Amino acid sequence: MRILFYGTKPYDKIWFEPMAKDYGYEITFVESACTKNTLKLADGYDAICIFVNDYVNDKMVDKLYEMGVKAILLRCAGYNNVDIAACEGKLVVLRVPSYSPEAVAEFAMALLLTVNRYTHRAYARTRDFNMSINGFMGCDLFGKVAGVIGTGKIGQAMIRIFQGFSMRIVAYDPYPNPDLPVEYLPLEEVLKQADIVTLHCPLTEETRYLINKDTIAMMKQGAYLINTSRGDLIDTEALIEGLLERKFSGVGLDVYEEEEGIFYEDHSNDIMPDRTLARLTTFPNVIVTSHMGFFTKEAMQAIASVTLENAHAVENGLPLKNQVTHT
Repeated sequence: MRILFYGTKPYDKIWFEPMAKDYGYEITFVESACTKNTLKLADGYDAICIFVNDYVNDKMVDKLYEMGVKAILLRCAGYNNVDIAACEGKLVVLRVPSYSPEAVAEFAMALLLTVNRYTHRAYARTRDFNMSINGFMGCDLFGKVAGVIGTGKIGQAMIRIFQGFSMRIVAYDPYPNPDLPVEYLPLEEVLKQADIVTLHCPLTEETRYLINKDTIAMMKQGAYLINTSRGDLIDTEALIEGLLERKFSGVGLDVYEEEEGIFYEDHSNDIMPDRTLARLTTFPNVIVTSHMGFFTKEAMQAIASVTLENAHAVENGLPLKNQVTHT
């Protein structure tokens, strides 16, 4: 089987190359993202493998089908960047539904702890031997109310972490899990009660801009907002307005709604053309990281393993347990 990997970085090769040899697969890595302009590179391959900031629309699906490509392998859990309906009857789409929920949840907690206790700014200050702690006062998390939006595997890992901090946990999910030690409430009530709101839901038409001007108004004054899921869950312009009105004590973002073409690349010598992102980084109580919540050894190993197992299932006509279908 020949697989073309789009949008690859050096760390992808570390995990995929040795595993691919075990399967006898021929893998080609390209740094370019999967777009309509780079799709021709897939000619002659059995499958393409893409990541969160690649995309495949309906016209690209038709082109891949004409080229004889059989599968789109997503080395991630989300699939909102692929036109699943257009793939029906032409290409199979498989994802990695769960690689390390703990990796993302632990990173979400790291963002919260950092933005709450200003460890990022303290590090920068003491590097200049400025030992003043003025302006770095945080709050105890003990006894606070944590609001978890989305209680899938990552949300559940987040709940376990919050339990360790002896926090009261409220949650919203359209499909409540009665076995979880949380109090399920309507979204509005979660936002009203929570001192910390953390997002762990997929991006769908229903969840796009879940956090907007109206829902921000429902939140507590001085709340913390953490997003390690998908950037489009938050209306960034509304978030900036909330920050200007001092609604938030702190915001931690590992994702951004316009991150395509920006995240995972070095722009340190560039003038940032995205004014909204540039504005976000000016707030002293905001942390923006580059979609790295998943980035642990355990998660990368699991992603590589499941992705190649998905390819093996396609090649050998086995049950496609991780297939994404249009419903």
